[in-house]
Amino acid sequence: MIEISGLKKEYGGRCVLEIESFRFDPGKKYALLGMNGSGKSTLLKLLAGIVNPTEGTAQTGISEKKAVGYLPQTPYGFSFSVLKNVLIAMDENQDRKEKAEAAIRAVGLSALIDADASRLSGGETQRMAFARLIAMPRKLLLLDEPTAAADLQGVDLLEKALLDYWTENACTVIFATHSPAQAMRLADEILFLDQGKIAEQGEAKQFLYEPQSEAAQAFLKHWKL
Repeated sequence: MIEISGLKKEYGGRCVLEIESFRFDPGKKYALLGMNGSGKSTLLKLLAGIVNPTEGTAQTGISEKKAVGYLPQTPYGFSFSVLKNVLIAMDENQDRKEKAEAAIRAVGLSALIDADASRLSGGETQRMAFARLIAMPRKLLLLDEPTAAADLQGVDLLEKALLDYWTENACTVIFATHSPAQAMRLADEILFLDQGKIAEQGEAKQFLYEPQSEAAQAFLKHWKL
């Protein structure tokens, strides 16, 4: 179980995230919704251990680093092949190449498997970085706008790959998105963040069609679901 307690993060004396308590249940998919600057990326970085909290704790209960996969908003590609970019994140074992190729195939990049990853488009780099995450079993995926750079076909491929991976591994997924429609397609529950705090939370469909907070209502009125 992932547990947050008295969590606060400040940058330059400004509080960007403050969550008194929250528990993420294992094996569920959570969407983080909210405007830019609402604290979504900061929460993911705290859970991933990329940054340290100013106060409080964000504990995943997972001791093995490789069991947690984090996809930043702007993923990276090293200047060698797509295949090697995926292999580099994997443990040495007999079937690692087969698993890497399967992950690359799942995100629709088989035709670019030998291409120089530093020359990929933004959407292709995002898909490759996602393949790097799903090439091995993990207990927790933390995804920051995982389809932001993808075209429509790329969005479909990534969403299917994510759902297939979740079904196979029964992992916990926490992802940030600006799209309520994507949240409804992928998430079991939604956390709506506003000015660094959880303004509302609940089952995805109920939240999207019956938001209770004024902040959530204002956010959702711009989307047609």
